[in-house]
Amino acid sequence: MPVAVTVPVLELGLGTQEQRIIDAALACIGRWGTAKTTLDDVARQARCSRATVYRLFPGGKEALLDAVARTELARFFGALSRRLATAVTPEDVFVAGMTEAGRRIRDHQGLQFLLAHEPGVILPRLAFARADEVLRHASAFAAPYLERWMAADDARRAAEFATRLTLSYSICPSSEVDLTDEESVRALVRTFVLPALGPSSDPERGPRP
Repeated sequence: MPVAVTVPVLELGLGTQEQRIIDAALACIGRWGTAKTTLDDVARQARCSRATVYRLFPGGKEALLDAVARTELARFFGALSRRLATAVTPEDVFVAGMTEAGRRIRDHQGLQFLLAHEPGVILPRLAFARADEVLRHASAFAAPYLERWMAADDARRAAEFATRLTLSYSICPSSEVDLTDEESVRALVRTFVLPALGPSSDPERGPRP
């Protein structure tokens, strides 16, 4: 049976107009990136005035971009939570999580534009000094879904391992691993992830008592 896990997901409490402006900003970023997107562009896309954008996002463009990032993170982890909640083995947890993340990263028009044309906006947030922060948050989110089969510390380390793999293959794609293909991810998990974790991750074993 699927395991029910309660994991906090970011709740933003956005109003309808705020959400429309954020979605408009996402559309603009997907076409032009962050550097060339202006508040006038966003206002036209959202069919509102520039003054309305400033009223709802008093910090201007930076405040709007911050809201876009927080909204997309909430959507990402919300979708991931729904997928992970259906897993019935530790193997399923890894496959569902990595595949869902891989597909969402691939299909996100704005993110793909930034990776291709403005990597300086994205990569510093995923690597170097910020990498530890990303891994810590992602591991804290995913670990509870693994704690049914392993100790909390092991679950955290396993979640971090899977996060590192997901980020690596998303930023530097490989012809040998397709994160958007479930069978490709399952082969990766069975060959490298589960053996590294030891017998506690054996899909034939039941949950921890």
